[in-house]
Parts: sequence; structure tokens; C-alpha cells
Amino acid sequence: MSSTPFGFNRPGDGDDDRGDKDKPQDPFQAMGDMRQFADMLHRFADMIGSVQPGAGAAGPLNWDLAKNIARHSVVEQGDPSVVDAERRQVEEALRLADLWLDEGTTLPAGVQKPQAWSRSEWIEQTLPVWGQVCDPIAERMVESMGGTLGSGGIPADVQAMAGPLIGMVKQMAGAMVGGQTGQALGALAREVVGSSDVGLPLAPDGVGALLPAGVAAFGEGLEVAADEVRLYLALREAAHQRLFAHVPWLRSHLLGAVEEYARGITVDLSGIERAVQGLDLSDPEAIQRALGGEIQLQPEETPRQKAALARLETTLALVEGWVDTVVNEVAGGRLPNAVKLAEAVRRRRATGGPAERTFATLVGLQLRPRRLREAGALWRMLTEVRGVQGRDAVWEHPDLLPTADDLDDPQGYVHGRPEAEGLADLDISAFTKHLRKDAPEGPADGKNAAKDAEKDEGGEGPGGTGAGDDGSGSRS
Repeated sequence: MSSTPFGFNRPGDGDDDRGDKDKPQDPFQAMGDMRQFADMLHRFADMIGSVQPGAGAAGPLNWDLAKNIARHSVVEQGDPSVVDAERRQVEEALRLADLWLDEGTTLPAGVQKPQAWSRSEWIEQTLPVWGQVCDPIAERMVESMGGTLGSGGIPADVQAMAGPLIGMVKQMAGAMVGGQTGQALGALAREVVGSSDVGLPLAPDGVGALLPAGVAAFGEGLEVAADEVRLYLALREAAHQRLFAHVPWLRSHLLGAVEEYARGITVDLSGIERAVQGLDLSDPEAIQRALGGEIQLQPEETPRQKAALARLETTLALVEGWVDTVVNEVAGGRLPNAVKLAEAVRRRRATGGPAERTFATLVGLQLRPRRLREAGALWRMLTEVRGVQGRDAVWEHPDLLPTADDLDDPQGYVHGRPEAEGLADLDISAFTKHLRKDAPEGPADGKNAAKDAEKDEGGEGPGGTGAGDDGSGSRS
């Protein structure tokens, strides 16, 4: 089993440099008699079914298998149960964090049920959202494998067997990706400190959670009191939950970008071709070992995929930048080691924390620390210019959110780019009167229109924020 979560590679990452002429044209020709191959598949399907029968294997990804592998992985490394004292400490830290955050943001509290999780509990509680993230990608893999089997590679005399074979191959594919997903989740569970480490809304609605074991691991070597480390991480968890709870479009915006990217995933079957060559078809265990390795998924890098990746990277950077800005402002006057703890978070990102590793392996997205720093700088500038309320109002609609270009030019976003609008010299006074509630019906002469426009604009002044500049920055 590969140590790389999900086993996804970018184009050109493979090490197979053989020419096309050296690859078998029929991926199953090395398996000899197709009837013997069908018998092997029946035996392998029985082995898969014996792992965990039931609803978990009904979808494209065998989630029962994934959960079992993930839980076994964390238990093997040590996963002590959370004791009552630890639960009280976490719950108190999350409640205090929300009280402090009330002074730093206009978004209401999002943590209704503070909880302390073990690593196994993190797996159980976050599995439903991982299903939303991984199922579209697993479905693409299963469809590709089934399509390859039914695409003409089977001899005509056994075409009648194609239906059952395709079904079994799809079951095999679900088990393969389920095993790799379980391994990835087990690795993540050993690193995370809370439910929001990867930037996705993984916790159930209203729940904010910290993992005492993860919090303790984060604080090792910092020479900061455990209570202070816990409270700082509680601030970050509670700040994330405010966004996820009170920005209704954010969840679908993030998960939709992953799903959009998954639509372009294809499967590289060359690894399976090499794995099955020379196998003893009478040995089911050897077949399971050969087919239980890494499946290479390659994105097609279409314009839609690139746009989805750009949207995901920008949104994740903005979420983290906003959390950094709010938390560091609130913690600065209260926690003696707030600066040291903020630096520890930045170092964790730079060296590849759970979020960076997850998205790099899941969708090939490299979260760049520079992007995160730019997002933080933009939020701080917005706070200085527009205040806390004006800054947080940006989350009211996705169209108001800064774009990747805005991260490159935060000054232009915050103060506006009239020269880029192309509307600076356009006289729209003839149209503005129709927006007034007391505007008379019928055409008006230019003189009255000008007077109406002056009345409309009288209360704004050059620094005002009218309907065309409501916190979103200039838009072309």
C-alpha cells in the first residue's frame, strides 16, 4: 500500500518511460484464459466481501474498509481515550475562545457543542464530509476501470460475461481506493489538532472540536504552557467554525471546487497491467497483493479544472488569512506567547501540515505560503480601512470575495481601481433617477436628471461606499 494518501499523481510524475510499443495493447492479455480470469475475480470479490459486508461497500468507495484501515492505523500508533479532565479543559477553552472572538468579529459564535475527540473519534465524526470529497474522485476511477473492461478488450466468445466482470472490477476498484483513503485518513488523524486543520468544514453542524493528543503534540518544544497552547488553538477552531456556520455558501464553494476537479480525473491502468503480468491465477492472495497497490489517477488539466483549482486555492488562502487576522488580533493582548504560537502555525504550513499535504495529494494543489501571507495582508488592510464590520461584510456573497488578482494587488482591491472599471468617465446620471423610489414616471429632461443625480450623490462624497463599491473592491 502506498504511503502517499489517495495515490494521486500529477501528469509526468510517473516513472514508466517505456514506449507505447512496449506496452500491451490489451491490458488483460497477460492473464491468459478469460474464463480463468473470471474465476479469479469471483474469488477476489469474495475476499473483498469478507472484509466488511454491508452498506459501506454500496457506493463507489468502500467506506467500511476505509474506516477500518484508518482506525487500525491510529490504534496501532497509540490512541488513548480522552479522559473527563481533558474534555472539560477543551470545552472551557472553546467557550472562552468564543467570548474573546466576540470582540474581534461581527460573525456570531458557531460552536454550539464544544467537544474533545480522540483520533479515532476524529475519523468517525469527519467521515461523512470525506465521503463528499472523495466519492466523486472514486466514482471517476471506478467508471474508468469498468469502461476499460467493457471497451472491446474482451474476446467476443466471452462478451456475455462482461456484465458480471464489470461489476466485480468496480467492486475491486472501490476496495482499492477505500484502502488508500483509509490509510490517508489514518495518517491525517495522527497530525490534526482540531476539526478545521485542513480548511474544510469537517465537523457536524454546530460542533467545534480539539484533539488533546494533537494539541499536546503541537506544543512540544515550544516552551509554552499547555493551557496557553490549548487556548490559542481553540481560538483558531472557533474562528473557523464562525465562518462555516454563518457563511452559508462557503461549504458548497469549497466542496464544489473539489468535485469540479474530480470530473476530469482519469485512471492510468499501466500499473495494473504490470502488476498482473506473470501472476499465478490460482493464488488469490498473490492477486490481492498485486492489485492492492497504488492506483495512479491523472488529471487532464482542462481549463475547467484549472479554474476549479485556482478557486479552491484562493478560497482556502482567504479562510486561513481571515482566521489568522482575527485570532492574532484577539490573542495579542491576552496571551503572552501569541506571537510565538502564530509563528509555530506558519512554520507548520511551510513544512507541509495536514492541509497542505491533503490537498497536494488529493487534487494536486500546492498551497503556497506566499498566497496565505498575501491573504492575511489583505484582511489586515481591510480592517484598517473599513473596520471590522466592513471587513466581515465581504463574506456576505461569493462575488464580493477577493480574487487571485486581488491577492496580487490588495491596495487596488481595498481602495478600488477606477481606471480598470472603464466607467469613470461614463455619465450614468440619466439612469440613476429611475432607481429612486420617488422618481416620476416618463422621460425627464437632462436638466432635471442632472439635479436628481446630484441629490442621489449628495450624501456620499468622494470617500463614500455606494452600491457600486460595497466592500467588494472594483470589479471589471
